[in-house]
Amino acid sequence: MPTLKEIKGRIASVQNTLKITSAMKLVSSAKLRKAQTAIESMRPYQAKLQEILDTATGGASLKTPVFADERAPEAVPSAEKAIFRDGDTVVIAMASNSSLCGGFNANAIAKAKKVLRDCKVVRVYSIGKKMADAMRKAGYPSPEDYSALSDHPSYGPASDLAEKLMEEYAEGKISSVLLVYNHFVSTGKQVPVVEPLLEIAGQAGNDGTAIPGTPSVIPGSDRESPDVILEPSRKELLDALYPKTIKLKLFAALLDSAAAEHAARTVAMQTATDNGEDLLAELTLQYNKGRQQKITSEILDLAGGQARE
Repeated sequence: MPTLKEIKGRIASVQNTLKITSAMKLVSSAKLRKAQTAIESMRPYQAKLQEILDTATGGASLKTPVFADERAPEAVPSAEKAIFRDGDTVVIAMASNSSLCGGFNANAIAKAKKVLRDCKVVRVYSIGKKMADAMRKAGYPSPEDYSALSDHPSYGPASDLAEKLMEEYAEGKISSVLLVYNHFVSTGKQVPVVEPLLEIAGQAGNDGTAIPGTPSVIPGSDRESPDVILEPSRKELLDALYPKTIKLKLFAALLDSAAAEHAARTVAMQTATDNGEDLLAELTLQYNKGRQQKITSEILDLAGGQARE
């Protein structure tokens, strides 16, 4: 049985841990609000860009992913069924730079490893140190260090990476690019998803359905649309809009993953705080019982000594 001094030391240790978990929960909550604001601020621009692209292609353009409240929850993981499985694939996998966020990293890494098994992957761009470490052990070291994008999603580096991949895609060096990340559904729910960033036009998935994110109209084509007049030309408009859509899709995934990370850490730290408070209550009760027992023993010793006198 532990002594009162040992129990007192454990109480002090738990109290210090509670201060840390409570502070981390508050910080993660603040970062989560900021990440949600960033996503909500980008939605009108993304919606309008998609509307213009749909109009330019007659409604058969590249479909960028919508956010959780704009689609059925069961539609989130369904994109996995439409993975492009033929040819050389590049994967952009996202996780966090640190731990203490529940199963956030483990779920993203497990989803990325599943893609490695299912596709002919030639390269993996890891965003986040945890993902980079896991992919390096799997034999897919990241060509560049993108760990900064995990903590601070930025459009500039994301745009550069997307442009680089579009050039390789246009040259025929790669056949598809997949995004693997945790999709933010709510504070208590983050779903690991696989979504196509670049795919061969008109390619169908294993179930025969069109792949989400696949342009059925090749960018730069001049398909006629009797209801819309485009200036200067359909080709020039699509050549300008298509790259912007791809870059925005990658940036949106970065913001989505960041929001999911902060949500997961908020929940994890709240759970740790609750468990710490329960443990503190148990230790305090144990300490008080031990202290009371010690006082009672001392009183009995004094009373026994007086009786002998």
